Amino acid sequence: MRPQDPLLIRSATPADGAPVASIYNHYVTGSIVTFEEEPASASEMSRRIDDVLAMSLPWLVAERDGDVLGFAYATKWRPRFGYRFSVEVTVYLAVDQGGRGIGSSLYESLIAGLRERGLHAALGGIALPNDASVALHEKFGFKKVAHFAQVGIKFDRWIDVGYWQLLL
Repeated sequence: MRPQDPLLIRSATPADGAPVASIYNHYVTGSIVTFEEEPASASEMSRRIDDVLAMSLPWLVAERDGDVLGFAYATKWRPRFGYRFSVEVTVYLAVDQGGRGIGSSLYESLIAGLRERGLHAALGGIALPNDASVALHEKFGFKKVAHFAQVGIKFDRWIDVGYWQLLL
């Protein structure tokens, strides 16, 4: 048996659409962490990756042995010009990859990339409860700044959303 290759964190490309969609769609169909209700196609995920990269924002994937195990990216926080130094960040891991440090590796690289770009604030919106996501954000210094009760609905139940912020 050959040893595992090290984890590679790299910039995503539109060619990553299929594995990214596969990871994401698990959360679409089986969890409350995204309010999207229909699975995204590979071509749709490729378009989303391309859109983020076109804004000069990072979309990263974690890869080992040629397999994409997770991804993280940043998008504009709000469209108004005054918000141009603030972004919303997110991370998703393949269902069997939690607790292995992959999310931390992705966020470490993502946050470094945001700082290199001169951004000022990163915000993470978390559908609650989600202890793993809260722990990941707080590990990197994010502080809870808002809690919105019952602002989303999925699987016929109301979901709270909290926001965590990191000043870069």
